[in-house]
Amino acid sequence: MSGSKEEPRRASGDWCRFFWDPRTHELLGRTATSWGLILLFYLIFYLFLAGMFAFTMYIMLLTLDDYKPTWQDRLATPGMMIRPKGDQLEIRYSVADTESWDGFVQNLNTFLSVYNDSYQVQLNDDCPPDQYFIQEDSGEVRNNPKRSCQFNRTMLGDCSGMVDRSYGYSKAQPCVLIKLNRVIGMLPGKDGQSPYVSCGAKKEDSEKMGPLAYFPVNGTFNLMYYPYYGKKAQVNYTQPLVAVKFLNASLNTDISVECKVVSNTLLAGSERDKFAGRVSFKLRINEQ
Repeated sequence: MSGSKEEPRRASGDWCRFFWDPRTHELLGRTATSWGLILLFYLIFYLFLAGMFAFTMYIMLLTLDDYKPTWQDRLATPGMMIRPKGDQLEIRYSVADTESWDGFVQNLNTFLSVYNDSYQVQLNDDCPPDQYFIQEDSGEVRNNPKRSCQFNRTMLGDCSGMVDRSYGYSKAQPCVLIKLNRVIGMLPGKDGQSPYVSCGAKKEDSEKMGPLAYFPVNGTFNLMYYPYYGKKAQVNYTQPLVAVKFLNASLNTDISVECKVVSNTLLAGSERDKFAGRVSFKLRINEQ
């Protein structure tokens, strides 16, 4: 009986001596000198790791350019996007219900505010069309900030919102703006031929879409807006747009529309992304 009581007491005493042994002055089995050497080792070890990490980051930052990516891993053809894009690239509204399309109008007004002619004239150059606006650096002297060419809002004609404040939405002739995503250094055409936008309906909706009008003329992204040099190097750059106006689309039915860029250097679609150089959206105009 007494032996069974002494065993837990002995175990408790052993654990207390392991935590702190007053005879050898050891804490958790180690003397103060041993603990100090261990802590010093880990301090030096982690300081070395931190220093090596900081050094490699410093070397990597030396290879980076503030104005142009050192490496560009991108698709050969950039993507496209529309404005207004609605929910899930769907433009659905009722002509009679102004609230159903007022949001689209406000979205376009906000988006096009930087394209106002007065704003463009103050900040950007009037460039000769159909040729690249090349701005080379002079050796190690950076030609920054680089200038940009004017894209005036009035170039969008009936889709500029200047004449028709509703962008055609009140007349069942809506305008959709198309832009090509920015890619630094991209040259989207050759031999003076600018890329242009071509839109069409899916096969089952081919008779529903009706005729289209493109602005600027022929729906081109003029070469003078390229190459793009980056947001930091070309601070006033406003990318070119193409407006598509649906003149007589069928009412009260869904129309699946696909727009793509046509170029002698860019291919629509790729193995990596079938939507490269194209954008698909759904249009539905309800009469009531």
